[in-house]
Formats: sequence, structure tokens, C-alpha cells
Amino acid sequence: MEHVMLLVDFILHVDRYLQAFVTNYGAWVYALLFLIIFVETGVVVMPFLPGDSLLFVVGALCGLGLMDFTASVGLLWAAAVLGNQSNYTIGKIIGPRVFQWENSRFFNKNAFNQAHAFYEKYGGITIVVARFMPFLRTFAPFVAGVAQMTRSKFSFYDVTGGGLWVGGIVTAGYFFGSIPFVKEHLDKIIWATILVPGLIVLAGAWQAKRKSAAVARG
Repeated sequence: MEHVMLLVDFILHVDRYLQAFVTNYGAWVYALLFLIIFVETGVVVMPFLPGDSLLFVVGALCGLGLMDFTASVGLLWAAAVLGNQSNYTIGKIIGPRVFQWENSRFFNKNAFNQAHAFYEKYGGITIVVARFMPFLRTFAPFVAGVAQMTRSKFSFYDVTGGGLWVGGIVTAGYFFGSIPFVKEHLDKIIWATILVPGLIVLAGAWQAKRKSAAVARG
């Protein structure tokens, strides 16, 4: 339970943790950030790591001169692309067997089903849209692999989505992260980045389920 509370505290106050890390360890922060983004996008059992909030804070630190903007965007874009490629490969190897898995501490079957329903409804563009949605971001490349999307098609959406996600949010943090109102309400903004996209995914999955049920009934 203590570990869970520490993780929640890290997610909600990632700005303080990251700034302290930069102060104490300097350039090693780039290696830490690469690892976090790669794992969050590349390992299907780790969807709870911070993504959007982390990128926003990185942008804010770049705006303060504590980190390099170009290096941050380039490195984290590479991490996001390589993470998705890893996740896609795992899904392609495992294939349809994943539909037989049950919920466990290492695999969220409900999140997988939501991502699959979203993919069935929107196709390849899911890889781009999912970048901005917690949980769906982790499961979308895995689902694409399970669905046997071709590597070339997946890579196009992967690189495009990764660039929009990393570049867009880091840039937003760079310009808006130092605004007093944003700094004061950052924890609420982080909650919003988690809850709002999650509700959108649930709504999309519910609609897709209703549509499938209607088709099944004939």
C-alpha cells in the first residue's frame, strides 16, 4: 500500500520530484525520462506511469532553463516510438491468445478490451489518438500487434503520433508551465489529463459494444 501511495504522490507532484532530480543528478535526468516513457508505452503491464504530466513538466523545466528543449523532445520522441514498437512486437507475437487472458495484477483485461473496441471503431488512427489518452496509450500498440497490422503502417502512425504527443505537450509546458495559475493548480490539471481522456475512452468502448451487440442480434 505504501508503494502505491508513493506512486500516486509521484504522479501528482511530478514537477517537484523531477526538479529535485535535475538539481541532484543533472544530465542523468534524460536517461530517467527515456526509461519512464519507454516503459509506459512499451510494456503493456505498466500503463499507470505518468506520461502527459511528465512531458508537460519537462517542457516547464526547459522554459526555466534547467533542461534543453531540443534534446528533451528528440530523446523522448525516440523513447515513445521505440516503446510502441516494442509493445506492437509483443502483441504480434502473442496474437489472439490474449483474448483468453483474465484480469490480474499484471494485466488489465478491461483496459485491453476498451483499447480493442476503440481500435475496431477507428482503425489505425487509434495509434495517434491514443497517445493523448492514459491507459489506451499503453494498450493501443499492443492491440495493433494482436490485430496483425502491418509493421510499415503501424510505424507511420507510431512516428506521427509520437511526434505530435511529445512535441505538442513539451511545447505546451515550455510556454505555459511557468504561469502562476498553472503552477498553483498543476495537481488538478494532472487529474484532468487522466480522467477526461479516460471517460472519452469508456464512452467510445460502450458505443462500440452496443454496435457489436446490435450486429450480433441481426
